[in-house]
Amino acid sequence: MATSLTPKNATAQDDTLLLYAELSSAQVRAVQRRAKAGELAFLAKGVASNLPPAEWPALIARERIRVLAALFPGAVYGYRSAFNGGLPEDGVLYLTDSYSHEVELPGLKVVLLKGKPRQLGDMPMQGRDLYFPSEARLLLENLTQSRGPNKKSVGKEAVETRLLNICDARGEEPLAALRERARELAPVLGFDKEFKVLDALIGSILGTRASQLVTADGKARTAALPYDAERLALFERLAGELRARPLRQMPAVTKSAQARIHFAFLESYFSNFIEGTEFDVQEARGFVLEGKPIEERPKDSHDVIGVFRQASSPAWALQVLAGGEAVEAQLRARHADQMQERPEVSPGEFKVKANRAGNTEFVAPRLVRGTLVEGSKLLSTVPAGMPRALLAMFLVSEVHPFNDGNGRLARLVMNAELSAVGACRIIVPTLFREEYLDCLRVLTRESNPVPFIDAMQKIQAWTAAFDYENLDEVIARMKACNAFERSLVKFHLLTP
Repeated sequence: MATSLTPKNATAQDDTLLLYAELSSAQVRAVQRRAKAGELAFLAKGVASNLPPAEWPALIARERIRVLAALFPGAVYGYRSAFNGGLPEDGVLYLTDSYSHEVELPGLKVVLLKGKPRQLGDMPMQGRDLYFPSEARLLLENLTQSRGPNKKSVGKEAVETRLLNICDARGEEPLAALRERARELAPVLGFDKEFKVLDALIGSILGTRASQLVTADGKARTAALPYDAERLALFERLAGELRARPLRQMPAVTKSAQARIHFAFLESYFSNFIEGTEFDVQEARGFVLEGKPIEERPKDSHDVIGVFRQASSPAWALQVLAGGEAVEAQLRARHADQMQERPEVSPGEFKVKANRAGNTEFVAPRLVRGTLVEGSKLLSTVPAGMPRALLAMFLVSEVHPFNDGNGRLARLVMNAELSAVGACRIIVPTLFREEYLDCLRVLTRESNPVPFIDAMQKIQAWTAAFDYENLDEVIARMKACNAFERSLVKFHLLTP
């Protein structure tokens, strides 16, 4: 009668993976007999299977924790493998064991490094005799120095980034508590030198000592005015594209004061429509240009008037965006004027609560000032006119520094850069809204500025194709071009 190969600690087992560590002595002898008969084959010492060799790497990958617990009982996931959540990297997995050696398994090289056994806080993997290190332990291990091309530790920069993420996700108190756990653990593991580095990094993040941070995010966090490092990298990406690429730029088409008033009205009308402030164009014409009383929706009406005032007044319409710290006061003054009839949105005051649009969360309130200051310094690195206009617009749009009115403010800033060099300002008609917003999303989420740059050149050319001397005529021509329509399925934006 054949000996059952059901593992001593399991209720059922097939022959795809048989581990000596899980079998009784009689079962081990049965495996050996079956292997001699050709029914089973050995993947490694104490590991057998009835699968063909081509399937062994997938088997090891699927049953990795079980195999490691059987072959290396009491081992602890170590160094960069622990840092990466227990996953192999380039086919290599690091464990801490009682002595150093290497084992080749199908599709996996296991590097065992001599170190301390399981400590308080190290947790069993799937209830087996294999452990995942505490957060304090894995951070200390990964601050050890590694030599050669295959480094066992991820190094100081990666640990710094992890600490910044911990602080963002959990807060400063849990980060400080993590440092205290590492302080207790370091002498036990022999990582006193590594703890000094960890202590300095955490102290830098918490602001209790001079910064020793080296990553872009770390420098941004500990700057005199902290800023959003990812957003700054995004602004630099856009600025680089704007420097490298000659852009089409249409000259201004309004020749008279009356034409400029008509243009400013349409600019403000469409800019507000994008943000959901929807009026019939003739109704808006009445309260903006003809002085008709505002009887309904006074707040929305004043939003249109606020944009019109800045689009038509030379003091605002020609005011280019400052670089450096001056940008703060300038934007606050512009917003205070734009939203002066909306005290509930705190005109001229930077936001104190986070804001978002769809899945995009804008710059955190505590990073607004620094991000504006650092981002605005890039303005002088791009050519005046269209390139600078697009960078200024995206800077304000992406930071979203105020509670409300950010999109309208961003377009006013953009158009001021164009007016300052005698270029045509940009009107974003209703039918172009989705393309405009989609391009901004692509730039934000994919760091791809090309669709945004192309779209804004396209819509500037469209804007410049109209004659603004007669308001009735330009409205009629824009209607004929589907500018006031919403459905991109039913309509296409036509050029006169």
